[in-house]
Amino acid sequence: MGALAATTSAAPLAAAAPAGRAPSAAPDASAASALSADSGAANGRTALVRSLERAAHPLGSTEPGGRTGDLRGLSAMVGDAKVVGLGEATHGSHEFFAMKERVFRHLVEERGFTTFALEMSWSAGLRIDEYLQGGPGDPRRIAEETLAGSPWEREEFVSLIGWMREHNRRHPGHRVHFMGDDLGAPKLGDHVFARVLSSVGETRPEVLPRLTELYAGLRPFDDVFAHLRKPVAEREEYAARAQEALDLVAEDQESDGTDYAWTVRHALNIAQTFAFATVDLADPASVTAAELLRDQAMADNVLWWQRHTGHKMLLSAHNGHVGYLSTHPDMYPRTQGAVLRDRLGDGYAAIGFSFAGGSFLTKDTSLDGEWKPVTVPAARPGMNEHVLDRVGYRDFYLDLRTAPAAARAWLDRARPVYDAGSTFTPDPLPTLALGRAYDILIHLHRVRAADELRPPARGSVAAPRVRV
Repeated sequence: MGALAATTSAAPLAAAAPAGRAPSAAPDASAASALSADSGAANGRTALVRSLERAAHPLGSTEPGGRTGDLRGLSAMVGDAKVVGLGEATHGSHEFFAMKERVFRHLVEERGFTTFALEMSWSAGLRIDEYLQGGPGDPRRIAEETLAGSPWEREEFVSLIGWMREHNRRHPGHRVHFMGDDLGAPKLGDHVFARVLSSVGETRPEVLPRLTELYAGLRPFDDVFAHLRKPVAEREEYAARAQEALDLVAEDQESDGTDYAWTVRHALNIAQTFAFATVDLADPASVTAAELLRDQAMADNVLWWQRHTGHKMLLSAHNGHVGYLSTHPDMYPRTQGAVLRDRLGDGYAAIGFSFAGGSFLTKDTSLDGEWKPVTVPAARPGMNEHVLDRVGYRDFYLDLRTAPAAARAWLDRARPVYDAGSTFTPDPLPTLALGRAYDILIHLHRVRAADELRPPARGSVAAPRVRV
């Protein structure tokens, strides 16, 4: 996974960084039997495939809207989890994005979920939530403003934002919210600085001049990629100023209200963003340290939000952020999902996605370029997806924790997988043990690239029609 919040996940930050491998379990008799079944999967319905099929629940559709009876099994698997992580094997596949809206709508309507959290800038999430709660704009323009440059700047997220706004209009007593759980990339958003300054100006005007001075040298922070091209020493000076500002905001011992807690959180996000941006892209150890900081910060943001709001949350991010293992463990030794599991226990459930072929969006390098479609062929023998695609349902999901023994032995063994973030390396493919990476797996037969954002009609300010 990559490093830069909404634009670079699941791919190495520096091109020279080595690709890692998820650790493989030592083979035992059960695993050996499962491996033998794996090798013969191409010849027909093996015992392994039948075992997986017994655990599988067929999906009727990935598209939001319509009946959701096929999701009842998924609801039961989620159980009483307060936070449900829903991954994506690629940044930029229509079916992953559409399925996220479908699952969120189901969890809102049937299980009382309230917040959709996305692997994107904290400040951008605040802007989207302002719109959902009645602020001006329309879904397409909000997406253009907040998701620009990210793989989520797509029609699928216009649909999600539009549905959430319409839900709040129809159900004012059960309002939904949007949060960004990530650091401030590709930009922080000047309004987050303004919120901190405004709050401090009202409660502690005597420290406002110094805080204003500290932030004056940091804002606007509109392009993290340009910032990363500055010398490391200069970036470290910026980080020191942001930390001093945080210390100044947090030292108020008399304030303990909600407004103060939000103000400290905003200042913390600013400081963590600048701390992350001191990464030395030429030093693999520095890259790993930055990614540890990032995943910990994302998990802390989710935990803080859940604790302060009491909301049940759907957390959307790359597989390698919501799951417990990464396909690049050298760069991501401890994922956001692992932190959430340690802190919430059964209160967290991780759902991963897999797919057996199709198209998605990626870039040539993590730091530059446009998102463009890449197509991969049907999964070849030896890949996890090759066996999963032999199950007798086109699309399905299964609880990896309760799978039959033969399936479990196979699931706990690391094999090549399709996994792409801001960049994609087809050879060699990364490896992952699905059963140790997630609690639940959704497997899709084919995916296609997500839909480009359509320009709004000339002179139009109306929101697009929302599927309900």
